[in-house]
Amino acid sequence: MFKAIADPTRRKILDELTERDGQTLFEICSRLTMKHRITSSRQAISQHLELLEAAGLVVSRREGRYKFHSVNPAPLEQIVERWLNRPAGESR
Repeated sequence: MFKAIADPTRRKILDELTERDGQTLFEICSRLTMKHRITSSRQAISQHLELLEAAGLVVSRREGRYKFHSVNPAPLEQIVERWLNRPAGESR
């Protein structure tokens, strides 16, 4: 998962999906170009999405010929729970 969020483009993809969930590849590419001036090819963004899916940070669903992507914060929440929300009395 850390490898997945190490890349700045993938972090921007997660930002965009957090802001507006359930986007297609075309929508994600458009938003990255317009808002962040990221002009990666659709194929490159698709590969980023695949890596994010493999890390469990993005889930996708198909509806007809469209594939919608959504952010899954659960893996990040587990890290926060593990490292930042320790019970009182435990040393850091």
